[in-house]
Amino acid sequence: MFGRNIVLVAAVSCAFLAGSVHPSLASDPLNVVVTIPVLKDFAEQVGGFHVRVISLLSGLENEHTYSPKPSDLVAVRKAHVFIEVGMGLEVWVGALVRNAGNASLLVVTTSRDVARIADLVPDSVPHGHGAGNPHVWLDPENAKLMIGQIADAFAGADPAHADEYRANRDRYVGRIDALEAELVGRLQRVADRRIVVHHPAWPYFARRFGFDIAGEIVTQPGAESSARHMQALVRKIREGHIRVIVSEPQLNQKLPQMLARETGARLVVLTAMPGALPGTGSYLDMLRYNVTKLAEALESKD
Repeated sequence: MFGRNIVLVAAVSCAFLAGSVHPSLASDPLNVVVTIPVLKDFAEQVGGFHVRVISLLSGLENEHTYSPKPSDLVAVRKAHVFIEVGMGLEVWVGALVRNAGNASLLVVTTSRDVARIADLVPDSVPHGHGAGNPHVWLDPENAKLMIGQIADAFAGADPAHADEYRANRDRYVGRIDALEAELVGRLQRVADRRIVVHHPAWPYFARRFGFDIAGEIVTQPGAESSARHMQALVRKIREGHIRVIVSEPQLNQKLPQMLARETGARLVVLTAMPGALPGTGSYLDMLRYNVTKLAEALESKD
């Protein structure tokens, strides 16, 4: 009898281990691949211990022109869930997913329910994204929709933990709500909110927090600014007494630095990607950093 019990326990243990390859078991988390770091943060906040997340980009690359590596192909081939922003941000994703040959891969396009801002500069010149400006996550209201898409995807891929994913979503959305209210309050004393930006990444952020984008240095991803365009910006900043120019760490700082020297405007470097600057390691940290630094620059008397 004792020996029979040992055999029974061993059989049950083997059955459990054999089934542990299914992502619904805690010992085997969902393998998740995302395109950019902000999606990694969202996925980890929703998935907790039940997901293992890899971001293909670190946050210092150009997401428009990124060229996938062989290791990216391997990661997608092993993934249960693949998460992108969409809207033409990651034009390289389609080929990557096809080449990975992962027939069971669940692809989640997080921008699906977002109200898009037309990707146009004031002179109606298209930036080249085609489907609207894709930098949707910089509006926290859009971020909440994206997080909902991720939670639904995880719940479908791993039903055993569906309630936990949705509870994590609700807690995280509550934290975003609290930060958004804090930042809106911080901006109440900022009267002049006009800015010139380096790259067309900021319309959703500007709309949510009440900033006025008066001009852009680069109007299309990968394009160069003409001397004529830069001269027009210099005149606009001087004549309008625009006080702040916004750049990003992923971009060459030569043009915004020159523009700041020529006009006396203050140059502030913000980031659209968590982790690209010290103090921006998470989405919430990034939002607080961007709003705070921009408010300080607009309030500066220098």
